[in-house]
Amino acid sequence: MKVLIVGGGGREHAIAFSVAKSEQVDEIYAAPGNAGIAEYAKCVPIEVMDFDGIRQFALDQQIDLVIVGMDDPLVGGLVDILEDAGIRTFGPRRDAAILEGSKAFAKKLMKKYGIPTADYETFTEAEEALAYLEHARFPIVLKADGLALGKGVLICETLEEAKAGVSAIMVERRFGEAGKELVIEEFMTGREVSVLSFVDGNTVRIMTSAQDHKRALDGDQGPNTGGMGTFSPSPFYTEEVDAFCRKHIYQATVDAMRAEGRPFCGIIFFGLMLTEEGPKVLEYNARFGDPEAQVVLPRMKTDIIQVMEACIDGRLEEIRLEFEDNAAVCVVLASGGYPLHYEKGYEIRGLEAFSGKEGYRCFHAGTKVKDGKIVTNGGRVLGVVALGKDLKEARKNAYEAASWVDFEKKYMRSDIGKAIEEAE
Repeated sequence: MKVLIVGGGGREHAIAFSVAKSEQVDEIYAAPGNAGIAEYAKCVPIEVMDFDGIRQFALDQQIDLVIVGMDDPLVGGLVDILEDAGIRTFGPRRDAAILEGSKAFAKKLMKKYGIPTADYETFTEAEEALAYLEHARFPIVLKADGLALGKGVLICETLEEAKAGVSAIMVERRFGEAGKELVIEEFMTGREVSVLSFVDGNTVRIMTSAQDHKRALDGDQGPNTGGMGTFSPSPFYTEEVDAFCRKHIYQATVDAMRAEGRPFCGIIFFGLMLTEEGPKVLEYNARFGDPEAQVVLPRMKTDIIQVMEACIDGRLEEIRLEFEDNAAVCVVLASGGYPLHYEKGYEIRGLEAFSGKEGYRCFHAGTKVKDGKIVTNGGRVLGVVALGKDLKEARKNAYEAASWVDFEKKYMRSDIGKAIEEAE
């Protein structure tokens, strides 16, 4: 098979790593890819929103399978364009990708079908949102309706903070068109857990659990980011939690989308909050989480191409997903100042340390090759991943490996997975 991966971040590097292990695959391409993905794939200079360019390249190269990794092209309808051209594509069509593309749609879907989530209201006018806040309970959560690179969620402790948040999202349009509509929802407390799943429109197959760290600074302080690190599995995702979620959240969501005439084929990311009242949905994503994919995919034993093909063909019930009985921790190495202001173009040193080391991976998120050297090219630069027999060992290994790599203004959180020790 010839496979084309659309995207150029750490998630797509993890996907390329998994695809390269499949005996069915002969050639891998990536559009646009990055310096790390180039280890497995031929990177082509086509941007993810150049739908015509991607379609034409897939036709010219006789690509057998396109895997769309990123949210923007999914929500924009790239899968529709490719499938309509007769190109087999893994990912949800536009009418299903709205599950991530509109938080208001997702909340209304959960309310209609009784899927547990936080209480909420939606607003299209800033004045109405501000009036609602005058009588709200705090803390409270503001969410830009559309895609905002994982940063369009504000947790507000006071009325003053919330008013400033409404202004930033709806008036100043800090997140662009994503802020045309605003979701205001109750603040839930508990443990967060991320669960990825494969879906074929009817059947859902759950992957192993993970936990992300969204805030930029230690102790879950600072602004929200795209994710500063993850670990898998989550010790808080028990068999009891799993049984509840399979019945009331996972299958219920797939059935709801089908009932709405929007059958979902691809990846559904379930962001969960384990509250005192039971598990509730924080958010949906319509693709692999980033950096959750970096700790989940290295633990997956099942051939990813077999699973994706089964999803496209509607025979996912035939597939049994298997994962290694181990643990993984990912520590994100970011550019100093991320997610606000940061600089690019610094040489990355020490990447060769990962060569040939079993149980260690360095997934590239924001890198490129310049003058024969690999340099920083984004806010999140690398995802350092290490395996271990348990989470404590994996965490120790990951932080050791993070010290192998260096670049100017390198920054990382020091407490990824610290909750593991606190739970034991």
